[in-house]
Amino acid sequence: MSIKVINSGLMTTIQDEGRTGYQASGMQVSGDMDRYSASIANALVGNDTDAALLECTYLGPELEADEDVLVAVTGGEPKVLVDNQPAHAYESLILHKGQHLKVTSMQEGTRAYIAVDGGIDVPLVLGSHSTNLKLGIGGADGCKLSNGEVLNTGKPSELAKAILARKSHIRHTDHEFMQHRHLWPEIQHGGIQEIRIVLGPQDDYFTPEAVKALDGADYVISNDSDRMGYRLEGQVIQRANQKDMITDGIVFGSIQVPPNGLPIIMMADHQTTGGYPKIATVISADLPLLAQCSPGTKISFKVISVEEAQDIYIQFRKMWQEQINLMDTEYEPASWPDRRPGVCNYNLTIDGQLFQVSVEKL
Repeated sequence: MSIKVINSGLMTTIQDEGRTGYQASGMQVSGDMDRYSASIANALVGNDTDAALLECTYLGPELEADEDVLVAVTGGEPKVLVDNQPAHAYESLILHKGQHLKVTSMQEGTRAYIAVDGGIDVPLVLGSHSTNLKLGIGGADGCKLSNGEVLNTGKPSELAKAILARKSHIRHTDHEFMQHRHLWPEIQHGGIQEIRIVLGPQDDYFTPEAVKALDGADYVISNDSDRMGYRLEGQVIQRANQKDMITDGIVFGSIQVPPNGLPIIMMADHQTTGGYPKIATVISADLPLLAQCSPGTKISFKVISVEEAQDIYIQFRKMWQEQINLMDTEYEPASWPDRRPGVCNYNLTIDGQLFQVSVEKL
């Protein structure tokens, strides 16, 4: 089946987890800016969490289904319409043949993710479907989507087929988990957004006073920001000396400091290496939150230890997986094999196949 792009929106691209394994050759990873939201969208329609989907910025697309299809929209707080009627984000939605899905705006956050059962079927480039606009590769011929484009989709999962057969919206996730997860700083509404960082690997290139001042330092995300990096406006970070640095590897979240002293946070399309020293790195658990921050957002850095960052990420990944598992247990086929008192019924997905399991206490 296929999805027609009636209106492409402001900036809609095809993304997945990214192009890993090629950084040693100078190839950028790219991929979803907000990996958490993208994986939840895919889980809602029964896809593997790394399936290709649509990432849209601010104003999303209008899509038309050529047959019944299961879709889901996540990321921040998007405003979703089906045939101009309000629909829920963070929920499986059945889009019937000829119906239109719109993401008209972002009430909170910057990026929304639209998953379609079976995923978006575009050619792999170096093992990924992700669009890299600067290199012009991946996705829809290396470009953002255009009006009138037709996107083929892959084979739907057994779970998606079952949901479509029931004609009901039966998988959802709690948006409060996204907005108020206790392991992440709460998303601020017009205030200062706290972003946690660990120092290094080149914090010794800066004065002790500058490193100390980074904890609690406030910055504003500049308008000169994109998927490659967020330029920050605020206090200048002073170098201890002006010695040159050997070009070094970069990761998603690295905070480079160029000669003008104003930091740049590397994002999904970051280059593989760079010659500016990196004073700190945003912790992995806060990258999805940072991805939802827009130009003009005020952020405040909080320095934590590597051990704290590791503990937070372990707990975050556990909660992430629990959220996906919860969506699976909420799916209830029309007729369970056993409904006797004391019997617990579950659905279990193995290699894309759905199994109904009943467990009786002994």
